[in-house]
Amino acid sequence: MATFHSTRSHTHSYTAKQAIRKGIADDGGLLVTDSLGERQVDVASLIGKPYKDIAYEVLSVLLPDFSEDDLRDCIDQAYGAQWDDDRITPVHDLGDGDYVLELFHGPTCAFKDVALQILPRFMSYAMKDAGGAERVMIVTATSGDTGKAALAGFADAEGTGITVFYPQGKVSHVQELQMTTQRGANVRVCAVEGNFDDAQSRVKEIFADEDLAQALRMDDHVVLSSANSINVGRLVPQVVYYFSAYAQLVESGKIALGDRVEFVVPTGNFGDVLAGYYAKLLGLPVKDLVVASNSNNVLFDFLVTGTYNRQRPFYETISPSMDILVSSNLERMLYYLCEKDTRLIQMLMNDLNHWGAYEVPPQLLQRIRAIFNTGWADEDQVRAMIAECWKEHGYLIDPHTACGYFVMHEMPHDEDTPRVLLATASPYKFPRVVGESLGLDVPESDFACMDLLAEHTGTAAPQMLRDLEQATVRFTQSTSVEGMTEVVRDAADAL
Repeated sequence: MATFHSTRSHTHSYTAKQAIRKGIADDGGLLVTDSLGERQVDVASLIGKPYKDIAYEVLSVLLPDFSEDDLRDCIDQAYGAQWDDDRITPVHDLGDGDYVLELFHGPTCAFKDVALQILPRFMSYAMKDAGGAERVMIVTATSGDTGKAALAGFADAEGTGITVFYPQGKVSHVQELQMTTQRGANVRVCAVEGNFDDAQSRVKEIFADEDLAQALRMDDHVVLSSANSINVGRLVPQVVYYFSAYAQLVESGKIALGDRVEFVVPTGNFGDVLAGYYAKLLGLPVKDLVVASNSNNVLFDFLVTGTYNRQRPFYETISPSMDILVSSNLERMLYYLCEKDTRLIQMLMNDLNHWGAYEVPPQLLQRIRAIFNTGWADEDQVRAMIAECWKEHGYLIDPHTACGYFVMHEMPHDEDTPRVLLATASPYKFPRVVGESLGLDVPESDFACMDLLAEHTGTAAPQMLRDLEQATVRFTQSTSVEGMTEVVRDAADAL
């Protein structure tokens, strides 16, 4: 049976269910398993299968202590009528060997739904195995999309509560409304006076606060866990859509079984592209993984130079979900590519904590560069790509996907290798930016922007986004970074 431990030590080991329940290791590291890649997924057996069956084949390898009945129950609940396409993550053909993997057909119109519709089900089974006496409080920082997707997944889920922090004024209006109008007796949403990295760092400190953990357990019978991709239960469902994309391409005759594919991934926190690396370790024919950044291009600089430096200007961009300078999931990638050297990871993370930067050894950078390529787009380039993709293909993309679209077309390309761009959100989550990029005279209201965009392009705004105009705002609380702990205490008391 696969066990999980911290990227920074082997002090404790956990089953998959225990790792999901825990979220993050006591020493601040992320939970990983050394057996990753020992069992392969039979790619040939996936061709022609529906998404749910592909999910079972992949997740049964990654989460081996879930029984078949438990895992299939989680999958059935997660990928049902709440999706507007029965393929869950369909592939769209742009022509000339380029494809878009659409990850926005779930209930909140963002790629986070793929994982956050199933994580609450995982958590439920993990809690049952733990005896069910305690309740779980999910505490999550979001740069835009994780918050709503987590809220939608955990709202009124038995035995759980959820507290979401988002950077005040640094998410789109639609993203903010999606969170602050969320229904559910067990949810709490709070703005933070700072950026995403400030909120995320504080959340990690909250998880590491042993006194707080003991107080919550004694007073409220509550344990803390995470819905960010630092939680292995959030990360591994994302591996599935890489296999699904490949199976769809083979099934449609676009590629032959065994052909290698390049994936281009817009990412800030590195979880989405790390899932592609996991897929590669499980046997998917991945040629390379391209990390696309926006103006907060800390990942680009790291992948080029081997130096990770968060001591740099922070830019508020039109692709706000990628406005991140501390990419948590990078630590997992480093662990696997440094040959599982926990002492090295501990040293690098200590350097990041104390000095705001670290530098990896040259041989490690060489291994990283053999798998991960990179590029970035500035604000003008993002806007230009939204317009170009619409003009050239009649296909509407959001500003995050546009970062990837720019990088995909700027980098040298082997014409024999198909390229799959991950589309991370509906363009209607950012109607103002998309409308302006198309040269439209956009009105002040984001909802009027949606209507104008729909009229101009002949596309339709997802109903759950358009309905936000009439939704009642439930949460208006804001806090300093230092005050986040008290917000969590209050939420646990009310659970």
